Amino acid sequence: MTDKTQAVSATTITVGSAGAARTIAVLARPATTPDLATLVWLGGYRSDMTGTKAVEMDALAASLGASAIRFDYSGHGASGGAFQDGTISRWLEEAIAVLTHIQPKRIILVGSSMGGWIALRLAQEMKNIPNAPTLDGMVLIAPAPDFTSALIEPHLTQAQRQALSDKGYFEEPSEYSTEPNIFTRDLIEDGRANRVLDGLIETGCPGHILQGMADPDVPYKHALTLMEHLPSDDVVLTLVRDGDHRLSRPQDIERMRHAIQALMA
Repeated sequence: MTDKTQAVSATTITVGSAGAARTIAVLARPATTPDLATLVWLGGYRSDMTGTKAVEMDALAASLGASAIRFDYSGHGASGGAFQDGTISRWLEEAIAVLTHIQPKRIILVGSSMGGWIALRLAQEMKNIPNAPTLDGMVLIAPAPDFTSALIEPHLTQAQRQALSDKGYFEEPSEYSTEPNIFTRDLIEDGRANRVLDGLIETGCPGHILQGMADPDVPYKHALTLMEHLPSDDVVLTLVRDGDHRLSRPQDIERMRHAIQALMA
């Protein structure tokens, strides 16, 4: 039996100019089966394109013969730029630049945590981009739209507010890394300008939300709130009673694979 899977190509693109220029690392898998939508991975805060779910999405694309795109935001993984310079607008600009560079015709966005927020903003922005790809659907895994204003700002301590004022950032321990999470004043202020949960979200495509009910970072009620803002779209919400934030267990990966394949049918 001949393996028709084509090798993933690694490349870099430059986004921005002068002092704002940064090098973005991209992994692109070419299609072997025509007319299938391209799967596009949008990672979470401080995650990268070699994480479990990103790799599993790429493996699914390979098994189906579909093309797939993964990339690291600036300040993440193999990309350049300082993490502390990152904002939703900056990372959204990079997602748009990657799609503009590769030029897929049809896409399915797969966004994890913060990547779910960027997926929703990308759906909004693509309507204004000439020759943008057609958005066939999106799978959002523990999506965290508006997390800066909805999940961080209301719970800031006085010390954290003081650090934002004095230093421009504050730190907190991370459950997923020995390095602390860093949240900057620019990230929080820019987050307010990118809010999506302040009106109806017209993505123009079907979607599937996967949300753990034992998620310590994004409460499952946040997913219910998101559903309320997607009333005109064909959106399915799957609540996983014992699911955590990562949703990377074998059974969670199967849910992700099934959700993606249902949108490709």
